[in-house]
Amino acid sequence: MTNDSTTDPYGWMAAHLPNEVAIGGALITMVEPDVGHEHAYNRWYEDDHFYSGAMVGPWMFSGRRWVATRDLQAMRFPADSPIAQPVEAGCYISTYWTIAGHHDDAVHWGVIAMRDNLYPQGRGFDQRQHIYTAFSTYDFGVVRSDLPRLRPHVVLEHPMAGMVVEVIEPDGGLDREVLIARLRDDVVPAELEGSPCAAALGFMPEPLPPTNVPRVQSVPGAGRNITLLWFLQADPRTCWSTFIAHTERYRAVGGSLVFAAPFVPTIPGTDTYVSELR
Repeated sequence: MTNDSTTDPYGWMAAHLPNEVAIGGALITMVEPDVGHEHAYNRWYEDDHFYSGAMVGPWMFSGRRWVATRDLQAMRFPADSPIAQPVEAGCYISTYWTIAGHHDDAVHWGVIAMRDNLYPQGRGFDQRQHIYTAFSTYDFGVVRSDLPRLRPHVVLEHPMAGMVVEVIEPDGGLDREVLIARLRDDVVPAELEGSPCAAALGFMPEPLPPTNVPRVQSVPGAGRNITLLWFLQADPRTCWSTFIAHTERYRAVGGSLVFAAPFVPTIPGTDTYVSELR
């Protein structure tokens, strides 16, 4: 093994700056296993794909899986959402952070790993539908003021009780950055204070690069919409009225809430919740 970082790929990566601990982007992938394949999907994803398709890749440093049981699916709105049809589709979602300055590198690795390695080896899973899968760039992260040691990049490791996924569409003619500033500086901090929400992180979904993964397409609003992830210290069932009120809250600042969905964390090493999906 050579120590020359110009020829050794591991040495080159170790020396490839920036390497600050900060979020550069995310992979957010909401998937619906085909009926009858729920157990097999859960085992495939947890035992293999969570790692081989994401976490072992360079520049991806944090990940967590979440699930929506049938009662959580029933809480979603609006019914005519352009994100999921029916709106209950997508009972599993996985979230991963990529490191700042290397988001594009992580995307590139992910595409190659699936296209040239895992799928040709038969390590894909075709009995699933991608409902909302996108690599996304990081817009902002806000943490509740009484949690001074919590940082956005560790929220996937923190023992959160739930996560709520919202997709916000900027009003036509409104500059996206204007809406981002209103959310980051005013709306989100006000919503966090005194609530069971510990933090909220915003992302912009990107158009997907070409892959050979079956039925994966760019999500609606790629390049413009805002994916807002709320991380909760309480079960989302106990505070869902807060998120119902977000429809009017966002409208007042120039955005339309086109998807809202609650999730709870999966329990690794178990098949907990699989029997509660249908």
